[in-house]
Amino acid sequence: MKIKYEYRQATKNDLERIWDKDIKENQGDERYIKWKKEFIEANNKGNITTFVVLANEEPIGQISLIFSPDNLKVSCRQMLCDGKNIANMSTFRIEKEYEGKGHISKLVKLAERYAKQKGYKFLSIGCEAQESRNLAIYLHFGFTNFLTSVFEENTLVLYYKKAI
Repeated sequence: MKIKYEYRQATKNDLERIWDKDIKENQGDERYIKWKKEFIEANNKGNITTFVVLANEEPIGQISLIFSPDNLKVSCRQMLCDGKNIANMSTFRIEKEYEGKGHISKLVKLAERYAKQKGYKFLSIGCEAQESRNLAIYLHFGFTNFLTSVFEENTLVLYYKKAI
């Protein structure tokens, strides 16, 4: 059977299915239930916009753009997200069996076009320092301007930005 892929802005139903899968995979961790509610609410308010790739109508990957500097992910750090010129790209995810097939690249381009249409000039991104594979991918996507490094939950996170 041929797989039909679709790349688009996530619907509430897409977000529900993504988070329900996360909750199931992390059974017993009540934070996921709280995060699901917060994440969907932020998408509904326009503080976050999530893009998905669907395989035969099933979400298999996502990327989110954070537009509000009040979001906990950017913790009011204006250099990462200021609500007008710079947005933060976050939540890169693709299911293992779909890795390396260009899906994330397509989502990145879709998210970049969206941010640009909204008037944003820059995107920022964070990468845990020990995640050299992810850092190489982000550098490949053009996130080459180092912004800052921050310890978050005992992990060093490096932040970069790019012009769009």
